[in-house]
Amino acid sequence: MPVTVLPVPVLSDNYVWLLTDEDTGTVGVVDPGDAPPVRTAIEAHGGRLDLILLTHHHSDHTGGAEALRERYGARIVGAAADATRLPRLDQAARAGDRVAFGQSSALVLETPGHTIGHIAYYFDDPPLLFCGDTLFSLGCGRLFEGTAAEMFESFRKFDALPDQTRVCCGHEYTESNARFALRVDPDNAALEKRAAEVFALRARGQPTVPSTLGSERACNPFLRAPDVETLARLRREKDHAR
Repeated sequence: MPVTVLPVPVLSDNYVWLLTDEDTGTVGVVDPGDAPPVRTAIEAHGGRLDLILLTHHHSDHTGGAEALRERYGARIVGAAADATRLPRLDQAARAGDRVAFGQSSALVLETPGHTIGHIAYYFDDPPLLFCGDTLFSLGCGRLFEGTAAEMFESFRKFDALPDQTRVCCGHEYTESNARFALRVDPDNAALEKRAAEVFALRARGQPTVPSTLGSERACNPFLRAPDVETLARLRREKDHAR
C-alpha cells in the first residue's frame, strides 16, 4: 500500500490526517489546525514532514501550518482561488492539478460550498479522498460562503470515484449526523446499521472516520439528495436541528 493514513485528533473535534508514502518515507499532513498534537504525531513517526495540504482557509484547518513549515521545512499546498486567505503557498492548486507526494500524487478537485475556495485531494492508490468540510460521514459542511447548488455540484465531482474510496473528512461529527440522518431517512436499513456502528465507536471513544464513499452513497442523506432543492432543504433543517 503506497500511501498510509492516520487520523490525528486536534482542537475539540477536528482531524488532521497524517500521510506516509511507504515507498519513499515521504510524510504529509492535511489541514493542520493546531501544531503541537501534529508535531507529537510526526515525531512518533520519524520526525519528518515534507508536505502540508490545505483544503480551505478556516483557522481550525490552517492554524498550525506556518509553525510546522518553520520546524520541518514542509511545502504548503492550497487553493489558488483562496491564496490571499491561506498561509503563503508553495503550490497554488487549481482543479485538475496534481500534487506530488513521494511516488504518488493527489488530484485536486474544486469543491466550493462550505467556502468559496474549498478544494479536495484524491489519491488513487489506495483510493483516498481528503474532503475537508465539504463531505462528512453522514453529513456535509455548512454553507458559510457558497450555495446549495455549488455544494451539489461539488458532490458530483466525487461520482466517478470508486465505492472503496476512504472518505477522510475534517471533523468528528458523525454521531450528530447519524441522529439527523435517521430522522430524515428512517426506513434506510444501511443507515440503521451504520448508525449503530457509529454509536458503538463513539461510546468507546474511537473515531468514526474514515468511512467509505460506498457507505456514504448508501447512507448519507446529503450525498443522496436527488436535486439542489432537496439538498438545500436538508441543510436548512440540519442547521436548525437540536
